[in-house]
Amino acid sequence: MQKINLQMIQAEINLLLLLFHRTTTSNAESNSSTPKLEEELKVASRLRKFTFNDLKLATRNFRPESLLGEGGFGCVFKGWIEENGTAPVKPGTGLTVAVKTLNHDGLQGHKEWLAEVNFLGDLIHPNLVKLIGYCIEDDQRLLAYEFMPRGSLENHLFRRSLPLPWSIRMKIALGAAKGLAFLHEEAERPVIYRDFKTSNILLDADYNAKLSDFGLAKDAPEGDKTHVSTRVMGTYGYAAPEYVMTGHLTSRSDVYSFGVVLLEMLTGRRSMDKNRPNGEHNLVEWARPHLGERRRFYRLIDPRLEGHFSIKGAQKAAQLAARCLSRDPKVRPLMSEVVEALKPLPNLKDMASSSYYFQSMQADRFGSSPNAKNGIRGQAGLFSRNGQQQHPRSLSIPNGSHASPYHQHQFLHNSPKPNGKT
Repeated sequence: MQKINLQMIQAEINLLLLLFHRTTTSNAESNSSTPKLEEELKVASRLRKFTFNDLKLATRNFRPESLLGEGGFGCVFKGWIEENGTAPVKPGTGLTVAVKTLNHDGLQGHKEWLAEVNFLGDLIHPNLVKLIGYCIEDDQRLLAYEFMPRGSLENHLFRRSLPLPWSIRMKIALGAAKGLAFLHEEAERPVIYRDFKTSNILLDADYNAKLSDFGLAKDAPEGDKTHVSTRVMGTYGYAAPEYVMTGHLTSRSDVYSFGVVLLEMLTGRRSMDKNRPNGEHNLVEWARPHLGERRRFYRLIDPRLEGHFSIKGAQKAAQLAARCLSRDPKVRPLMSEVVEALKPLPNLKDMASSSYYFQSMQADRFGSSPNAKNGIRGQAGLFSRNGQQQHPRSLSIPNGSHASPYHQHQFLHNSPKPNGKT
């Protein structure tokens, strides 16, 4: 009996060693070795370490009423803890947190949990969501973040009936750009974010943008290395074409993704939308011909804004998006340059609704009748209904998806093939 127990114990030890080896060994993801689990958690020593029971009670036993969102990584719940401790407190008191749980169905989620702790445990910036602490207890893996009361940019752009005002859109774009610029150019260890999209941009009460979900983030190449070779992972429609084709990841891949998001804010359209007419499914392909032409440029702007946007600001933003979306990565700007270009845009007051040129263009577009304005509003209402439709179904792989707080993650792309097939 003793011999059997020893064999079982040895088998369990071998299994644990294999798991740790797999989670800390890259599958051609990087030329440098990744620290072991214990070493990665030392990076997060300043974080609060929760027990599973702490977070269970903080979220009122993970009850459905506390659910903020869910995805491939797991579910995200709203909870309340002590201001400076780990003990749960009465709802509405203490510190409000978003608690993300890990599904127990694969290695990928565990690796992404480690990446979250590793990066957000070390990186502090006003435009990055704050990781407050973590739980690692038996097979439980949880993370506790600061609670972001306005949720994600995705919800405001595509799931709300009221359009997000122009100045707020530009404020969010600037904040998100500052977050990426910090990761690329200011952090002690430069980071490639790899999953920049509207659902990963969270908003505080004042619409300040903060990047969340670092499960796919990678250390940037060092020295004379030009890129990181990695599996193609991220969200279809946002990933840079050269990264999808080759698996070569650089900071300019993030710049491309920023261009896609900026285009989404300009147009009110999703990066991929199969519900639109043929030729308009892919936002970047549809928008490219309009970006450089003055007359066609106005067709890009979200019709729900009804002319309440800065002409100069929209032109500058469209030009910037075109640069970020350049097919040649070397031509794309640095994120610090993007920040400088965006700084004046939230405060511009030259509204298109008071422009004779814009009014003439709209009259030509919808017909110069007394009901032209109503026609514009009618189209805006139709757009709003489209905007509230769900994401189109897209390709994914088992155990390859992950969730940011407040968002149901969809279409994780994990294929080096340009046609998007796995």
